[in-house]
Amino acid sequence: MKRRILVTGGSGFIGTNLIEYYNDQYEVLNLDIAKPRNLSHSIYWKNADILDEQKIIKIFSDFKPHYVFHMAARTDLDGKTLQDYEANTKGVEHIIAAVNSTKSIEKVIFASSRLVCEIGYNPKDEFDYKPSTIYGESKIIGEKIVRDSKELNNNWILVRPTSLWGPWFDVPYKNFFDTIKRKVYVHPKGKNIYKKFGFVGNCVHILDKLLLDTKLNTQTVYLSDFKTLEVKQWADLISNKFHGQSVKSVPLFVLNILALSGDLLKLVGYKSPPITSFRLDNIMTNMDYDTTKVEEVVGELPYTLEEGTAITYNWYKAHN
Repeated sequence: MKRRILVTGGSGFIGTNLIEYYNDQYEVLNLDIAKPRNLSHSIYWKNADILDEQKIIKIFSDFKPHYVFHMAARTDLDGKTLQDYEANTKGVEHIIAAVNSTKSIEKVIFASSRLVCEIGYNPKDEFDYKPSTIYGESKIIGEKIVRDSKELNNNWILVRPTSLWGPWFDVPYKNFFDTIKRKVYVHPKGKNIYKKFGFVGNCVHILDKLLLDTKLNTQTVYLSDFKTLEVKQWADLISNKFHGQSVKSVPLFVLNILALSGDLLKLVGYKSPPITSFRLDNIMTNMDYDTTKVEEVVGELPYTLEEGTAITYNWYKAHN
């Protein structure tokens, strides 16, 4: 008899890749208010809101999962108050209540976010926070709810995804591929920018290893590739797939002007300008995270940057 995995938010980016990874090995169930991005996953989907505590508890009780990935969250940055992000706070409480009422569960992985700290800030430890968004504040509350829970055993881990990319991604990370495809991405001239991003295929592999690991239980770790990438080199890799040539570079002041134009477009209602001041700041800031503990558990990752880029390019061409 197959063991059972329950994924909240299994219609989202990481969740979709988890369902795809596990559906042949396990009996899987996706709880989400959104329909699956991958229509072939519809057979695994149950329409359920994590804010509906009693419904969530009943589904857990009926399905009796052995493992739970709690990926469901509100992830955009458009909310004005913490109440707008109740999925990230009360939703976590409801999942914990459902886990507590389901004796079959052996491990729970809770997804947090790198935005519990502003970009460029290196926390001293997992309890050191410096958010710059209300979304980030909501994820801090979610982390504290998990750590402070008296209902959970020690069979859990918190993961903070960095900027992940790959098949089934969407705004904002798909924007990078979109702008390169449209030849509107330009790199700041003479700037080497290093990021610890994550190809989703590698990150699903990491999650699978963490599921059966006990060394990192009750800890908080970053979810990303283990090597930093240089943004221009990666952009060139993608551009050569689309166009057979590298991306163009322009002086930084030109990008600052374009970013201000994007800010204005957003003010008048344009949802996703190619570049804004927020995105430019994200691009320009080096981003590194300590993944040492995860590397010791996981070992070598299955995909190189070149392989992940090729897989993502092929998926993008097939779905756009």
